[in-house]
Amino acid sequence: MTAPMTTAGNAPEAPASPSPAKTIEGRSLGRIAWTRFKRDKAAVAGGIVVILLILLALLAGPLESLFGLDPDQPNTDLLDADLGGLPLGDWGGMSADHPLGIDPLQGRDLLARVVDGSWVSLLVAFGATVLSNTLGTVLGVMAGYYGGWVDTVISRLMDVFLAFPLLLFAIAISASLQGGAFGLHGLPLHIMVLIFVIGFFNWPYMGRIVRGQTLSLREREFVHAARSLGARGPFILFKELLPNLVGPILVYSTLLIPTNILFEAGLSFLGVGIQPPQSSWGGMLADAKNYYQVDPQYMVVPGLAIFITVLAFNLLGDGLRDAFDPKSN
Repeated sequence: MTAPMTTAGNAPEAPASPSPAKTIEGRSLGRIAWTRFKRDKAAVAGGIVVILLILLALLAGPLESLFGLDPDQPNTDLLDADLGGLPLGDWGGMSADHPLGIDPLQGRDLLARVVDGSWVSLLVAFGATVLSNTLGTVLGVMAGYYGGWVDTVISRLMDVFLAFPLLLFAIAISASLQGGAFGLHGLPLHIMVLIFVIGFFNWPYMGRIVRGQTLSLREREFVHAARSLGARGPFILFKELLPNLVGPILVYSTLLIPTNILFEAGLSFLGVGIQPPQSSWGGMLADAKNYYQVDPQYMVVPGLAIFITVLAFNLLGDGLRDAFDPKSN
């Protein structure tokens, strides 16, 4: 019996080839944190402002030369001698040539002085943050990993530094070194003293954070695996534990920088920080305290510079904290 003939129209269709399976791509902690960070508009705005401030501080000298800004050039012809040297015109002498106005008595451009003071504030804040983070990270990870008497000694040392009257000590040491020390004089000496005082006595805050994180990390499987393979303490500290502490260190650093900016501004306001003729935001506020009733613009400009800088760093720090938090959505 012959098989039935099939025509082309009745030919059975060939089975469709299976579609290739979609590859599941893993995401690193950095990519996950970046995705979370991008969703926080306030943090992104703060990060943009921080980048602009850093560029302003780095390019302060070229910008002053490019736009003809001289923070020390007096403009006495723009002052009213009958009013005790106050700026002519409204809003502290604001004009096309002086967008933020001028200061009383000397008539120096406030925009130029704010730009010139930006690099000093950021340099002191970043330098002090690096110093305190280095000391706090090294001592904190040692205390958390080794425990025992090492943890006891370092923890008691943290308590001593936290109880130290930092402001009074900073005022005393800054005032005593005004004449020069360690072969340094003038502005370099003042910057180094501020970085040392602020950074050296603030390391326990970072130390406590790192110690707490290390106490949790040292019980993880990758640390036990490294020990079982014969890894020694220094290798585990700097190759296994420290890379897992980058997130908390980065977050706390962005929150510590604005605190250091305020501390430097406070010391300069009290007259024991950055000294004239170098511009500083705290020094400008100290000069403006005698004119806030008759020329409020002189106080508003440096105060607003400090406010914007501190707010931007705080927004960035809050965004990074949420981005690195594994419990966040």
